[in-house]
Amino acid sequence: MSAVEIAASVLLLSGSLLAVLAAVGLLRLPDVASRLQAATKLQVLGLVLLGGGAALLGTAADALKVLLVVLFQAATAPVLAQLVGRAAHRARIGDALVRDDLQAAVEGSGLEDRSDRDG
Repeated sequence: MSAVEIAASVLLLSGSLLAVLAAVGLLRLPDVASRLQAATKLQVLGLVLLGGGAALLGTAADALKVLLVVLFQAATAPVLAQLVGRAAHRARIGDALVRDDLQAAVEGSGLEDRSDRDG
């Protein structure tokens, strides 16, 4: 095995381990905020490592495709986590937060009774 294949193997195994840890975190963590951490940080870092390993083994065109996938995922995962977190907050899912900065904004905007409406 060459040094590139060894490096790619280490990256692929590390990325796979992080992806499995993210899945376990989604199943085992108790609240929405903790699950969002597992769903975004571990999952994106795992994908970056998997993409790096795949890019090392493929051609330059393959590496460019992998880079685009990784960039798209890294850009969209935090946005989706923000939306899920905000929806969970509005629906009052999960435990109370120690410091709730969003509550003042929600109370002042008239959005607090959206979940009570039918439709």
